[in-house]
Amino acid sequence: MKNYALLVFLTLGIMFNATAKASSDIVKAEIIIHTADEYVKIKSSELTPPVIEEILKQYPTSKLGGAFKNDKGEFKLIMVLKSGTRKTVYIDQYGNWINKR
Repeated sequence: MKNYALLVFLTLGIMFNATAKASSDIVKAEIIIHTADEYVKIKSSELTPPVIEEILKQYPTSKLGGAFKNDKGEFKLIMVLKSGTRKTVYIDQYGNWINKR
């Protein structure tokens, strides 16, 4: 009878220890969202005159492959160079070039 009582107590002790350990091992995960500058595709007609002037100065033989704009009024332009390669450049609405990596 002693052995049965000891076995019951051991079993209960192991069960409670396993339950306590499982609940203490729960990890709280935090989700961190970094808001990147999201660019929305626009038509080339939506580019401002200073931007068009700068494009013509810097890339006179290139074609505009795509134009995108973010909430800050910055443009992301995909230029197709004469060699056929594509180059992504950034410029603000006033025609100032932006260095982004």
